[in-house]
Amino acid sequence: MSAPRPRTARVLVTTALACAAVTVPVGCGVEPSDVIDAGAPATGVQAPGRPETGVQLFFYGPAGLRSATRPAKAPADPQAALDLLLDGPDHAERQRGLSSALPHLSGPLRARAGQGRVDIGLPVPPRKLDTAALSQLVCTAANADVPGGHPPSSVRVTLTGSGSRVGPMICSGDTALPVVQPSSVPPP
Repeated sequence: MSAPRPRTARVLVTTALACAAVTVPVGCGVEPSDVIDAGAPATGVQAPGRPETGVQLFFYGPAGLRSATRPAKAPADPQAALDLLLDGPDHAERQRGLSSALPHLSGPLRARAGQGRVDIGLPVPPRKLDTAALSQLVCTAANADVPGGHPPSSVRVTLTGSGSRVGPMICSGDTALPVVQPSSVPPP
């Protein structure tokens, strides 16, 4: 008479048999079928290793200038980004406490981009805009798809309108700053 198997061994044998029964193909009456066309491919999931495409807009929140990224199919040039900015924050951005410091403009805003620079034409004198509004425009334009591949912090933005000019300016994180030109006066 053999010794009874320990309980642990019985559990392992039972588990192994159950797993084998599940993985063994059994004819259950389901016939094979061809590939079924189910429509367009899934969207919303980004391929691994691909950078996220979005339009970065700048609005104001309780703690100052904040960026808001909106999804896009392709990078937006400065004109497209500024057009979105002028529409104001969307519902989700307003829920985050974001708002715009830009006044209502009486005419169109035009942006022209070149190598590492953006020129913004306004229907009002840019000197009439406060620092918050200027910062929104400069940072949104600098973070758009500007020719030359420069980082946003080195893109020079100039604003003109009604015979007035402000800039060049750069976006420095949470505000727009004037570009300081080196002095041509030799040191003493």
